[in-house]
Amino acid sequence: MTYEKRFSAIGRHAVILCHPDPSSFNHAIAAAYCDTVRAAGQEVVFRDLYALGFDPVLKATERPTNVAAAYGQDVLAEVDVIAGCDVFVLVYPIWFGTPPAMLKGYVERVFGAGVQPDALQGRVRTDLLGRKRLLSFSTSAASKIWLDEQGQGQGLNSVFDQYLVHAFGMRSQEHRRFAHIVPGLSERFADQYLHDVAAQAQRTCAQIAFGDEALLADPSLAARMTR
Repeated sequence: MTYEKRFSAIGRHAVILCHPDPSSFNHAIAAAYCDTVRAAGQEVVFRDLYALGFDPVLKATERPTNVAAAYGQDVLAEVDVIAGCDVFVLVYPIWFGTPPAMLKGYVERVFGAGVQPDALQGRVRTDLLGRKRLLSFSTSAASKIWLDEQGQGQGLNSVFDQYLVHAFGMRSQEHRRFAHIVPGLSERFADQYLHDVAAQAQRTCAQIAFGDEALLADPSLAARMTR
């Protein structure tokens, strides 16, 4: 079978970066992902939460259980910006075993805006995230061996990744983890990691353009995702 309908679906990727240092490896990850997506002819909606000065604190008036819930203009504007995206890409460091508080606040205020508890438990597909893909890139200064000993990967997958997918009725989730990201990281390892990010970006673009089944049948489709 051949797939002549290249770029049959023009994907839209919300890349949500949460790291305070513009020179961080997390920023390099986000840049590598965005550059690859643009080279594939798909669209990037880039949200650098620290650069935006995003306020992560959920207000009492924004709680979905509040009968007269009212959402801040920053939340409404953010929902409007990322609406219609096919994949939501989270880029963040692991701090004390979890994502940064600012990212958690983004989930609470933006992803969770207007979502009722019974809808979460029923895995109701939300307008913003329903049937969309979740892709995460996380970094840690600790070694992979140490993280595995602490059950970090499995724990974060359960309480964050899978929770988001189930709670908001998302389609799927993937998570790429980079351990031992410390000052002095060798250029060879950094380049390899960023190559992995670009390869994942190509694969995600191909999933959107051709569909999961087509990509499984012909993995080489991902390599075609360049202009």
